Amino acid sequence: MSGFVEKPEPIEVPGLVHLHTGKVRDLYQNEAGDLVMVASDRISAYDWVLPTEIPDKGRILTQLSLWWFDQLADLIPNHVLGTDLPEGAPADWQGRALVCKSLQMLPVECVARGYLTGSGLVEYDETRTVCGLALPEGLVDGSELPAPIFTPATKAAVGEHDENVSYEEVARQVGADTAARLRQATLAVYSRGRDIARDRGIILADTKFEFGFDGEALVIADEVLTPDSSRFWPADEWEPGRPQPSYDKQFMRDWLTSADSGWSRKSEQPPPPLPEQVVSATRAKYVEAYERLTGTSWS
Repeated sequence: MSGFVEKPEPIEVPGLVHLHTGKVRDLYQNEAGDLVMVASDRISAYDWVLPTEIPDKGRILTQLSLWWFDQLADLIPNHVLGTDLPEGAPADWQGRALVCKSLQMLPVECVARGYLTGSGLVEYDETRTVCGLALPEGLVDGSELPAPIFTPATKAAVGEHDENVSYEEVARQVGADTAARLRQATLAVYSRGRDIARDRGIILADTKFEFGFDGEALVIADEVLTPDSSRFWPADEWEPGRPQPSYDKQFMRDWLTSADSGWSRKSEQPPPPLPEQVVSATRAKYVEAYERLTGTSWS
C-alpha cells in the first residue's frame, strides 16, 4: 500500500481543465490545448507522497529546470512555451507554473548513470550488470563508471515502483529507431549536465529524463537535472565505497527510516509528518543545489 497520505483537491481555474495530480506536479490544459504544469511543494519518499510540504521546493525545481533548458537548447528542444500565469490562476502559482506544448509522451524513464549507486548498485552486486549491460569487476557504491550508460526504466503510476528494463525492451516498446534516439539524447544531455556541474564542484551521479514527440521532433519534457530527478554529490566529499552526501531529499529519507520517525517501510501505515528541523534541512539542500549550479542566490 502506498500513494498519497493526503491527496490534494485540484485547484479550479477558469479556462483550465485539470488532467492529473502527480507526486509533485499538477497538470492542466488550457483552451488552446496547451498544458499548464504546476510544481507543488509536495515531496515523496518510498512511493508515498508525504503529508508535509517543503517550502519553495516547487519554485526551485521549476526555476532550475528553466535554467537547464537554456544550457541544453543547442542539444535538444524542450516543451516550454512560456511562464506567464493563466488569467485567474492563484498568485501562489507564480514561479512554479509553466505553459508547455502537448507532446506525444514516450512511456520510458530515460536514465543515465555515470556512477554506480542506488538500484544500479543492487543489480550490479547480484549480476555484475545494470539493465543487462556488463560492468567491470571491483566496483563499489559511488564508483565512477568507465563511461556513462543508458539504463531505462518503465514509468510507474503514483505509489508504484519504476522498474529497470533492458535497452532491447525499450526498442520493443517504442521501436528501434526511437530507442536509439532516446539513448543518444539521454547520454548527450547527461554529458552536458555532468560537465557543467563538474565546473561548479558537483558530481552528477545519475539522472532521469522524459521525452515526447512534437511531430517528428524529439523534445525533452517535465523537469530536467533537478535534485528530484538527479543525484548530485559534492565533488570534494566524493569517496567510493560508502553512500555519498547529496543535494536532494536523502536527509528526509534517512529521517523516515530512523528510529526517531517511529515508522517502518515494511508496515502498511503511511509515513508521519516531518518535523520542522527535517523540513528546514531538506529545503536548504534544494536551495544549495540551485545556488551552486546556477551561480545565483535564491530569494
